Amino acid sequence: MKYKISLFLLLIFVLNSCQNENEKRLAENQKEAKKKEKIFDNINKAWVFIDEPINEVSEKNEREWTEWRDFLKEIGEKPRKTIGAFQKKSAAISKKAMALNTNIPAQFNQPQIKARISILITKVKMMDLFIHLNQIPDEKVTFLIGEINKEMVSLERQFDKIVEKSKIPKEQGEEDFLRMLDTTRAIPNTTAAPVMPPPRNIDQNSPKVE
Repeated sequence: MKYKISLFLLLIFVLNSCQNENEKRLAENQKEAKKKEKIFDNINKAWVFIDEPINEVSEKNEREWTEWRDFLKEIGEKPRKTIGAFQKKSAAISKKAMALNTNIPAQFNQPQIKARISILITKVKMMDLFIHLNQIPDEKVTFLIGEINKEMVSLERQFDKIVEKSKIPKEQGEEDFLRMLDTTRAIPNTTAAPVMPPPRNIDQNSPKVE
């Protein structure tokens, strides 16, 4: 009889422990689900990119520079429903950003443009890295979205500056001066060292002046 009572109590204890464990696991799952939902909401709310050209020069680039057009199109398509969709889109944006280093129009193939493209690529890759972590730091992802927008505006303004600078007429004689300067630089420096006159023969018998 005592054996049956002990067995019964043990069974109740085991069932109670399992129930407590299940409730604990359920509570943790619900907590994790709410956390992921909050992360998704934060990223979804912040996921707004400036995908429209901000000036005429950028509009022209969008028509004529394939890589720039593809990049703007990619960031303009907002993912929906799941964090996985944002991760997939982030990877695609990163790939399109990397392509901006190729086929840069000759007019913009300059150090200041390349530097800004490099910064833009770096920040896109950082966003892609953070959004693929197991524990997504949503505050860093949303911050980088803002930074990417800033870099895009900076790049497009630099496009415009280069075009405006090219429209400024050179003053009369400036082009001739620049050509002469380039020609002068191209001529190697062949100036010979000054020739010193030979020493005079000094008569040993001549009186010395004290």
